[in-house]
Amino acid sequence: PAAERLRAALPAFLGEIDQVPPAYSAKRVAGRRAYELARAGAAVSLAPARVHVHALTVAEFQYDEDGAVARCGMRVACGAGTYVRSLARDVARAAGSAAHLSALRRHRAGEFQLGRAIPLERLRLGEAPVAPAIDAVVGHAHQVLTPEEVDAVSRGIDVAARVEGAYAALLDPAAPSAALGFVAFAERRPSERGERWQPRVVFRDR
Repeated sequence: PAAERLRAALPAFLGEIDQVPPAYSAKRVAGRRAYELARAGAAVSLAPARVHVHALTVAEFQYDEDGAVARCGMRVACGAGTYVRSLARDVARAAGSAAHLSALRRHRAGEFQLGRAIPLERLRLGEAPVAPAIDAVVGHAHQVLTPEEVDAVSRGIDVAARVEGAYAALLDPAAPSAALGFVAFAERRPSERGERWQPRVVFRDR
């Protein structure tokens, strides 16, 4: 049965895999976006990209009048850069069939989960608070700044790195809360003055 062939195809797509992005993607080909070329009717050839698929299941099968699988649900846990559209295409090919993605819902991105989502209308009416930006950097290093460093970072100037890590949240201890004290998200950079934090996203005006 087609459902069993789909399930049997899944193990080959777990872990580190090479995936060809869809033609209608933002990848660049000769300086132009792939989707621009595809919409113009040009043939698009994209190089495979290395992605990581942590978990992959198929279920909720719907069948047509001939008993063939007409639609099924697919649940994916994957790393950055993975195209779920390409997974749907490739899993179906491996099962000896063809498929496309008809709908996509992201249940989680990092620490943010769908269960915490707030309807846009509630935000417009001020009925619900927006999650603070610092919630997005759980797992990264935190470095407390001096008043002079807070001023420098607010202007995009790098400061000395005193904690380990490739990235860090730079914090102002004088702020009334951790959320308000998130000055910038920074990337570690070597320099003649030693390891430095270069602000990449600054959340506070000078």
